[in-house]
Amino acid sequence: MRRRKLLALAGGAVSLALAGCAGDTDEANGDNETSGTDDEGGAMDDDATGDDAAGGNGGAGEVPSEVDDYLSEANEYSSSLEDMTGEDEATVEVGAGSNGLAFSPAAVRVDSGTTVTWEWTGEGGAHNVVHEEGEFESELQEEQGTTFEHTFEEEGNFLYYCNPHRSQGMKGAVVVGSGGGGNGGAGNGGDGDTGDNGGDNSTGRLNRRPDRSPMQ
Repeated sequence: MRRRKLLALAGGAVSLALAGCAGDTDEANGDNETSGTDDEGGAMDDDATGDDAAGGNGGAGEVPSEVDDYLSEANEYSSSLEDMTGEDEATVEVGAGSNGLAFSPAAVRVDSGTTVTWEWTGEGGAHNVVHEEGEFESELQEEQGTTFEHTFEEEGNFLYYCNPHRSQGMKGAVVVGSGGGGNGGAGNGGDGDTGDNGGDNSTGRLNRRPDRSPMQ
């Protein structure tokens, strides 16, 4: 009888020990599940952050690589586009900056059909506006208030410069629509003649303010 009691007591102790181990395992599993939930939540946060970062790269200020490379050493260029979309007309200063050897804004984005007007400040000497592939070109001017305009009918990247000061960083760009398509563009045709002062030409229109006397 005593031996049977001892065996029964021993069996009960083993059962209690096994039950305790099972409880510890369940608790550990519960911790793992909670940890897994936290990890998944962390992964979701990372994904959300990634979406935010991707969204930050878009918008009108995004500069096409072709334009960014062309203007990398241009005066007054800040690695961004001036958003002029939604406007029928846009104005760019000719002879801007501390030394008058810049276009400002150096890079603009406009919609197709927009007329861009370049207006001379009278600073930095004589300047002109010359498209890299000949779609438009103004005469060499230095009088304050002189303007030259060109209407951009097609999307693309239009790179231009001032001929006398090109090596000094006087460059600019007009991005029409989403850009792309190289340097070609929507000129009005013609053989590149710039015409007489104050009149129409094949690539744009050069005007002076009526309150100023003609240049000699």
